[in-house]
Amino acid sequence: MVSMIDFHIEPMGRQYLDGVYAVESDSFSVPWSFCSFEEELSNPLAIYMVALANSEVVGFAGMHHVLDVGHITNIAVIKNHRRHGIGDALVEKLTEIAKAKRMVGITLEVRMGNAAAMRLYAKHGFTPHGIRKNYYTDTKEDAVVMWKHF
Repeated sequence: MVSMIDFHIEPMGRQYLDGVYAVESDSFSVPWSFCSFEEELSNPLAIYMVALANSEVVGFAGMHHVLDVGHITNIAVIKNHRRHGIGDALVEKLTEIAKAKRMVGITLEVRMGNAAAMRLYAKHGFTPHGIRKNYYTDTKEDAVVMWKHF
């Protein structure tokens, strides 16, 4: 059984950028730059949420609202807090926001070899709808395009 930790989710503000960047750097082989996250805060299409445990950023999720669709840009949970329901809660929060904004669905790309992420998304109703060949520039790995329609 997975033990739960006490955390809550709130909108990402400037005060969380250092923590978000630390989670990003801990999670991805080619992390987004700190400046990329700064720019996202002023992007009117961007919706970013953070998961906080004891005032520390332990995870985050981002989505762009383009026309009537949400496009998840990234979801990450710091390694020592994975498998505690944080990723689930972040996906659920983005889904809740998308529905409230009357989006017709949410899409994302995930590395072909990232079975854990694909299981997470499938658990929340995302299904594969195609492959983007050589999508990831660092490894030339393919991406699975997944969709959740409302």
